Amino acid sequence: MSLQPDTQPATQAPEHEPVQVRDDVTVELVRHSAHDADVLFAARVSTAGEASLEELEKDASRSQGLINYLMRDRHGTPFEHNSMTFFVSAPIFVFREFHRHRAGFSYNEESGRYRELQPVFYVPSPERKLVQQGKPGRYEFVDGTPEQHDVVTRSMLASYQGAYDAYQDMLAAGVAREVARAVLPVGLFSSMYATCNARSLMHFLSLRTKDERATVPSFPQREIEMVAERMESLWAGLMPLTHAAFNAHGRVAP
Repeated sequence: MSLQPDTQPATQAPEHEPVQVRDDVTVELVRHSAHDADVLFAARVSTAGEASLEELEKDASRSQGLINYLMRDRHGTPFEHNSMTFFVSAPIFVFREFHRHRAGFSYNEESGRYRELQPVFYVPSPERKLVQQGKPGRYEFVDGTPEQHDVVTRSMLASYQGAYDAYQDMLAAGVAREVARAVLPVGLFSSMYATCNARSLMHFLSLRTKDERATVPSFPQREIEMVAERMESLWAGLMPLTHAAFNAHGRVAP
């Protein structure tokens, strides 16, 4: 059997969308019911019963001592009677750490099964420390050289573009989104809503921020710390007395 030359016109390769990169994260407070006074009425019901309802109208700053007492002696439940919902956009590897915080948190995340994922990826800024020194449990991160930052940026961009091109090729061929997404790396940005109360947020902050005031040191990965710092700043504006007591007593969740 002789082979005939292919006379069909060559199929033009589809144009691929260039990837976008970010070196930051997004955290927005979208809804809240969180005030220092919420701690007070919850605490005083144990001794005042229905009279504790009067705390709803009182100036919380006049009861800062009670908030400090509750924090110091770790009476934690009064700090649960509030709610904050944050919108977070960050790399997937940040969410995999974030979702380890289960008690007191609720999550809903963008789904790669139901929508086409956008080509936005994480590349660390030049200020991000790149080099790990020491053994696990005793290591520290130090600045990278310009050459190291250059190879990180070039390697990530090339990897991201290749992965997203493959993703787009599969979608164009009719492959389901839930299958095609398997080629995408954890540097891809995702988005979610995270709802918590002050007590669960304090626990999160105690583990995901590094602070000299902390009684128990923590060594978080920088990218989740970036999220935690923004969440803390927003919470501090809502519950300044509780935030101050948290710092004054070693940044340990009660």
